[in-house]
This record gives sequence, C-alpha cells and structure tokens, in this order.
Amino acid sequence: MKDSKLTPELFDQLLDWLNPDRGQAAEEYENIRRRLIKYFICRGSTEPEVDADKTIDRVARKVPEVRDTYVGARAPYFYKVASLIWLEGLRPRPLPLPPQPLPLEDQAELEQRHQCLDQCMKTLPQDSQEIVIQYYQQDKRAKIDRRKLLAERSGITLNALRIRAFRVRAILQECVFACMRQHGYEIGS
Repeated sequence: MKDSKLTPELFDQLLDWLNPDRGQAAEEYENIRRRLIKYFICRGSTEPEVDADKTIDRVARKVPEVRDTYVGARAPYFYKVASLIWLEGLRPRPLPLPPQPLPLEDQAELEQRHQCLDQCMKTLPQDSQEIVIQYYQQDKRAKIDRRKLLAERSGITLNALRIRAFRVRAILQECVFACMRQHGYEIGS
C-alpha cells in the first residue's frame, strides 16, 4: 500500500471517527500521535515522527471501511497499524546498485572540487572547521547522537547548532563555488 499524504476529507473523517465532538477528537488525535511517536522512539526508529504520521495516514485511509463496523477504543487500532509499519521497516531492503563511475572530465571536476573544499576549510576558524566536520559525519541515529553531543560540548542548543552549521556551510559553499569558477568550472551562483 502506498503512503500518500492525508487529504483534508480523510482527516475530517478520521476526526469524526475518533469523536463526534471536534474539540475532543482533536485532543484524542494529539494524544494518539504523541503516544505513537513514543512507541517508535522506544523501538529505535530514526524517524519516529514520520513513522507516526505514516501510521495516522494509513488509519485515516481505512476509516471509510471500518467506521461502521469497528467497536471499541480507537487507540488500539492505531497501535496495531503502527506495529505493522514497524515490522515493514525491519524487512531487508535490496541493496542499491553502486553508482556508475564518473566520466573522466567529471573525475577532474570532482578532484578540483575536493581541492577547493580543502582550501576553503583552511580559511575557516578552528571551531567552525570542527563544527562542519562533526555535524555532517555519520548516518541516521549516530548522526543525531553526534549532533546532540556536539551541541552539549559547545554549550549551545541543538537548534543553535543547526543554525551555526548552516551558516558555516553557506560560507564554505560560496568559497568552493568561487574557487571552482577560478579554475574554469561554471557551478553555483
């Protein structure tokens, strides 16, 4: 089943199914969503909010089929769907094919881009170099954990770290683009 986004009509049907009173339905929706996020966090999901929203989307698409026959509390229905989504995430996925080798002219451009990046990194203050290197290391959960640790060590909030990393990256990008243009490559603004 594809995971399309929730339409306003399906969302209204979902709220009506949760509770005929719109205020209570909205409160129940928020409680269920919050508990679904906790459910996925406890299972080690790298994107608990996305998984919770995927669960809600699937339930909303099923509401037209089950609203007249389903009896009982609504939350357990959401948890059952969440468990199925969790199990889907555990399925082994086929490995993607390795990328094709770059043509020789692209190899030269890539090599030049790396040289420009190295040059531009040296122009940054030491703390900015450390932030950009550590901020973009790792994948998934390890990246999240590393960023939290980096923010704590820097004595700033995670959001402040994001802003700082974005600014350093923007400076680096402009420097790399300028360097590439100096070497005859047309990239960037």
